[in-house]
Amino acid sequence: MVEGMSSEHRRRLSREDRRAQLIASGVAFLASRPLDELTIEALAEREDVSRALVFHYFGTRQGLHTAVVTTARDALIAASAPRAELPPRARLDDTIERIVAFVRAHRGTFYSLVRGVASGDPVVRELVDEARDENAHRIVDVFHELGHADSPMLSVAARAWVAFAEDVLIELGLESDRPAGEIVAFLSRSALAIAASVDR
Repeated sequence: MVEGMSSEHRRRLSREDRRAQLIASGVAFLASRPLDELTIEALAEREDVSRALVFHYFGTRQGLHTAVVTTARDALIAASAPRAELPPRARLDDTIERIVAFVRAHRGTFYSLVRGVASGDPVVRELVDEARDENAHRIVDVFHELGHADSPMLSVAARAWVAFAEDVLIELGLESDRPAGEIVAFLSRSALAIAASVDR
Protein backbone atom coordinates (compact mmCIF):
# COMPACT_ATOMS: atom_id res chain seq x y z
CA MET A 1 0.00 0.00 0.00
CA VAL A 2 2.78 2.41 0.95
CA GLU A 3 4.64 1.46 -2.21
CA GLY A 4 1.56 2.20 -4.29
CA MET A 5 1.12 5.57 -2.64
CA SER A 6 4.76 6.38 -3.33
CA SER A 7 4.32 5.57 -7.01
CA GLU A 8 1.16 7.65 -7.19
CA HIS A 9 2.90 10.59 -5.52
CA ARG A 10 5.77 10.28 -7.97
CA ARG A 11 3.37 10.48 -10.93
CA ARG A 12 1.70 13.56 -9.50
CA LEU A 13 4.90 15.59 -9.29
CA SER A 14 5.20 18.36 -11.83
CA ARG A 15 8.10 18.26 -14.28
CA GLU A 16 9.90 21.00 -12.33
CA ASP A 17 9.34 19.29 -8.97
CA ARG A 18 10.46 15.90 -10.26
CA ARG A 19 13.61 17.38 -11.75
CA ALA A 20 14.33 19.24 -8.50
CA GLN A 21 13.87 15.99 -6.58
CA LEU A 22 16.37 14.21 -8.80
CA ILE A 23 18.86 17.06 -8.43
CA ALA A 24 18.48 17.00 -4.64
CA SER A 25 19.20 13.28 -4.69
CA GLY A 26 22.28 13.95 -6.81
CA VAL A 27 23.54 16.54 -4.33
CA ALA A 28 22.91 14.08 -1.48
CA PHE A 29 24.91 11.49 -3.45
CA LEU A 30 27.97 13.74 -3.11
CA ALA A 31 27.84 13.43 0.67
CA SER A 32 29.44 10.01 0.46
CA ARG A 33 30.68 9.49 -3.10
CA PRO A 34 32.67 11.60 -5.58
CA LEU A 35 31.15 13.44 -8.50
CA ASP A 36 32.82 11.14 -11.03
CA GLU A 37 30.72 8.24 -9.72
CA LEU A 38 27.44 10.08 -10.25
CA THR A 39 26.04 8.64 -13.47
CA ILE A 40 22.57 8.46 -14.95
CA GLU A 41 22.51 4.78 -14.00
CA ALA A 42 23.59 5.46 -10.41
CA LEU A 43 20.95 8.15 -9.90
CA ALA A 44 18.24 5.99 -11.46
CA GLU A 45 19.12 3.15 -9.10
CA ARG A 46 19.24 5.49 -6.11
CA GLU A 47 15.79 6.90 -6.89
CA ASP A 48 14.35 3.57 -8.09
CA VAL A 49 13.35 5.03 -11.45
CA SER A 50 14.22 4.16 -15.02
CA ARG A 51 17.35 5.36 -16.74
CA ALA A 52 15.09 6.78 -19.42
CA LEU A 53 13.44 9.09 -16.87
CA VAL A 54 16.77 10.49 -15.65
CA PHE A 55 17.95 10.81 -19.24
CA HIS A 56 14.74 12.67 -20.07
CA TYR A 57 15.52 15.35 -17.49
CA PHE A 58 19.27 15.73 -17.99
CA GLY A 59 20.11 14.30 -21.38
CA THR A 60 23.70 13.35 -20.61
CA ARG A 61 25.99 12.63 -17.70
CA GLN A 62 27.44 16.11 -18.18
CA GLY A 63 23.95 17.60 -18.03
CA LEU A 64 23.35 15.78 -14.75
CA HIS A 65 26.66 16.94 -13.30
CA THR A 66 26.01 20.52 -14.38
CA ALA A 67 22.61 20.59 -12.67
CA VAL A 68 23.88 18.99 -9.45
CA VAL A 69 27.01 21.13 -9.17
CA THR A 70 25.05 24.31 -9.91
CA THR A 71 22.64 23.52 -7.08
CA ALA A 72 25.42 22.65 -4.63
CA ARG A 73 27.39 25.74 -5.60
CA ASP A 74 24.38 28.01 -5.21
CA ALA A 75 23.68 26.54 -1.76
CA LEU A 76 27.22 27.38 -0.63
CA ILE A 77 27.02 30.91 -2.02
CA ALA A 78 23.63 31.51 -0.39
CA ALA A 79 24.71 30.06 2.95
CA SER A 80 27.68 32.43 3.11
CA ALA A 81 26.03 35.57 1.73
CA PRO A 82 27.49 38.62 3.52
CA ARG A 83 25.24 40.39 5.99
CA ALA A 84 25.27 43.97 4.79
CA GLU A 85 24.15 45.36 8.15
CA LEU A 86 27.42 44.31 9.81
CA PRO A 87 30.56 46.47 9.78
CA PRO A 88 33.25 45.10 7.43
CA ARG A 89 35.46 43.32 9.97
CA ALA A 90 32.49 41.70 11.72
CA ARG A 91 31.01 40.80 8.33
CA LEU A 92 34.24 39.06 7.34
CA ASP A 93 34.26 36.98 10.52
CA ASP A 94 30.56 36.18 10.22
CA THR A 95 30.87 35.09 6.59
CA ILE A 96 33.83 32.83 7.32
CA GLU A 97 32.02 31.39 10.33
CA ARG A 98 29.04 30.42 8.19
CA ILE A 99 31.30 28.95 5.51
CA VAL A 100 32.99 26.75 8.11
CA ALA A 101 29.58 25.66 9.40
CA PHE A 102 28.41 24.84 5.88
CA VAL A 103 31.56 22.88 5.11
CA ARG A 104 31.24 20.75 8.23
CA ALA A 105 27.53 20.17 7.64
CA HIS A 106 28.10 19.17 4.00
CA ARG A 107 31.53 17.58 4.07
CA GLY A 108 31.30 15.34 1.04
CA THR A 109 29.56 17.94 -1.07
CA PHE A 110 32.17 20.60 -0.34
CA TYR A 111 35.03 18.21 -1.00
CA SER A 112 33.48 17.20 -4.33
CA LEU A 113 33.08 20.84 -5.31
CA VAL A 114 36.62 22.00 -4.60
CA ARG A 115 38.64 18.82 -5.18
CA GLY A 116 36.42 16.47 -7.13
CA VAL A 117 36.24 18.63 -10.25
CA ALA A 118 39.97 18.75 -10.92
CA SER A 119 39.68 16.08 -13.61
CA GLY A 120 36.10 16.88 -14.59
CA ASP A 121 34.71 18.53 -17.66
CA PRO A 122 35.31 22.24 -18.33
CA VAL A 123 31.65 23.19 -17.83
CA VAL A 124 31.65 21.87 -14.27
CA ARG A 125 35.01 23.48 -13.54
CA GLU A 126 33.65 26.79 -14.78
CA LEU A 127 30.69 26.53 -12.40
CA VAL A 128 33.00 26.02 -9.44
CA ASP A 129 35.28 28.84 -10.60
CA GLU A 130 32.25 31.14 -10.66
CA ALA A 131 31.73 30.44 -6.96
CA ARG A 132 35.39 31.21 -6.30
CA ASP A 133 35.08 34.48 -8.20
CA GLU A 134 32.00 35.42 -6.17
CA ASN A 135 33.82 34.76 -2.91
CA ALA A 136 36.82 36.76 -4.12
CA HIS A 137 34.56 39.71 -4.97
CA ARG A 138 33.07 39.57 -1.49
CA ILE A 139 36.52 39.68 0.06
CA VAL A 140 37.55 42.60 -2.14
CA ASP A 141 34.45 44.51 -1.04
CA VAL A 142 35.50 44.05 2.59
CA PHE A 143 39.03 45.17 1.78
CA HIS A 144 37.70 48.34 0.15
CA GLU A 145 35.53 49.16 3.15
CA LEU A 146 38.55 48.68 5.40
CA GLY A 147 40.39 51.35 3.43
CA HIS A 148 42.51 49.33 1.01
CA ALA A 149 42.84 50.93 -2.41
CA ASP A 150 41.44 49.09 -5.41
CA SER A 151 44.09 47.55 -7.63
CA PRO A 152 44.70 44.49 -9.82
CA MET A 153 47.05 43.21 -7.12
CA LEU A 154 44.26 43.34 -4.53
CA SER A 155 42.01 41.23 -6.77
CA VAL A 156 44.81 38.71 -7.29
CA ALA A 157 45.38 38.59 -3.54
CA ALA A 158 41.68 37.93 -2.92
CA ARG A 159 41.58 35.06 -5.41
CA ALA A 160 44.74 33.60 -3.89
CA TRP A 161 43.17 33.82 -0.44
CA VAL A 162 40.07 31.93 -1.64
CA ALA A 163 42.29 29.09 -2.89
CA PHE A 164 44.20 29.13 0.39
CA ALA A 165 40.94 29.10 2.36
CA GLU A 166 39.72 26.03 0.46
CA ASP A 167 42.85 24.12 1.47
CA VAL A 168 42.48 25.23 5.08
CA LEU A 169 38.82 24.20 5.13
CA ILE A 170 39.71 20.75 3.85
CA GLU A 171 42.77 20.21 6.04
CA LEU A 172 41.39 21.74 9.24
CA GLY A 173 37.65 21.84 8.67
CA LEU A 174 37.15 18.35 7.28
CA GLU A 175 40.17 16.31 8.27
CA SER A 176 40.63 17.45 11.86
CA ASP A 177 38.63 18.22 14.99
CA ARG A 178 40.01 21.74 15.19
CA PRO A 179 37.45 24.05 16.87
CA ALA A 180 35.52 26.12 14.35
CA GLY A 181 36.41 29.34 16.17
CA GLU A 182 40.12 28.72 15.65
CA ILE A 183 39.63 28.12 11.94
CA VAL A 184 37.54 31.28 11.59
CA ALA A 185 40.12 33.38 13.44
CA PHE A 186 42.98 31.95 11.38
CA LEU A 187 41.26 32.59 8.06
CA SER A 188 40.20 36.08 9.11
CA ARG A 189 43.74 37.01 10.17
CA SER A 190 45.17 35.63 6.94
CA ALA A 191 42.70 37.64 4.83
CA LEU A 192 43.58 40.87 6.62
CA ALA A 193 47.29 40.12 6.38
CA ILE A 194 47.19 39.48 2.65
CA ALA A 195 45.33 42.76 2.10
CA ALA A 196 47.86 44.63 4.21
CA SER A 197 50.73 43.14 2.21
CA VAL A 198 49.33 44.65 -1.00
CA ASP A 199 49.57 48.17 0.45
CA ARG A 200 53.26 47.90 1.24
